Amino acid sequence: MRFILASASPRRLSLLKQIYLTPDQVIPADINEDPIPGELPGPHAGRLASEKCRVIADRETDAIILAADTVVGVGRRILPKTENETEAKECLDLLSGRAHRVFTGIAIYSPEKGLQSRVVETRLKVKRLSPREKTFYIESGEWRGKAGGYGIQGYAESFIQSLSGSYSNVVGLPLSETRNLLQFYGIGL
Repeated sequence: MRFILASASPRRLSLLKQIYLTPDQVIPADINEDPIPGELPGPHAGRLASEKCRVIADRETDAIILAADTVVGVGRRILPKTENETEAKECLDLLSGRAHRVFTGIAIYSPEKGLQSRVVETRLKVKRLSPREKTFYIESGEWRGKAGGYGIQGYAESFIQSLSGSYSNVVGLPLSETRNLLQFYGIGL
């Protein structure tokens, strides 16, 4: 049976390759990613992953589908996937000197075994950022398209004082949990 990654994220594809898995196809799911009013970060990540998985499963009926979505939360607040410098600066200002959580929802579907999903949480603390550090990071462009305005796999890793949980979860795909679910579907070692 074909294995499809329902994600446009090059980081997710790279993480899968770390555990020696290469999807037969990569088909991004185009869904509305806006939070439902009152939706918390963890449930939001889980819902988006499941919706992405279902959208592709409806079109690709003879495949195992893996979908994921990563959300950065500060308290009950969901931070955006930053698309402009103003959003990125607002995220860095909010995260500076504070703890936050990163949630990744993962969902896997096959015609035989149906849908299984999980939400994985990692807790992080960002050091207090100086204006110079924020300006440098904004100018680097690494924040573009990243949940919460930063990518831990780049320069922003130097901003992280502590991390509790899965590092790969913060990058975009919690490898231990993903591997365990894929094994249930007969994929991987």
